Amino acid sequence: MDRHIEISLEKRGVSCVARLLDDRAPHTCEAVWNALPLGKDVFHGKYARNEIYTLVPAFAPEEPGTENPTITPIPGDVAYFSFAQWQLNTSSHGYAQGGRPQAAQKIVDLAVFYERNNLLLNPDTGFVPATIFGTIVEGLDRMAEAAQDLWLSGVIGESLVFRRA
Repeated sequence: MDRHIEISLEKRGVSCVARLLDDRAPHTCEAVWNALPLGKDVFHGKYARNEIYTLVPAFAPEEPGTENPTITPIPGDVAYFSFAQWQLNTSSHGYAQGGRPQAAQKIVDLAVFYERNNLLLNPDTGFVPATIFGTIVEGLDRMAEAAQDLWLSGVIGESLVFRRA
């Protein structure tokens, strides 16, 4: 039986539905599913291009590790990244004070890719493989339009939330 999650931009009232890729990323899917709902402030990708994401404190009892990896996500991919806090503290990331979790040792980035031509390359550290744990099966067009509006209008006051569908 397929499991699905709803991914929402709360302020804009836009959501999509993603199917979890339990067959390709079982540990990540289980960790995310057990931690839902998850979400916080949304950011728009600076380097990866067509990506929106939220940063939350690590939530899995054990890090799931890399599964179903890619550095070239496609539209509709839902991704999981795990970072040590120092990896996101470089000034090039541009997060305002308080814009990223401060208490956790590890930070999890949950991301949605909404258009083509993405490359997961961080100028500070090199390639950053993502675990693709879901694929959007409903509402990608609406989410892409809202994500593009985030890029053009700004992200302040908007949150990206993941919950069981």
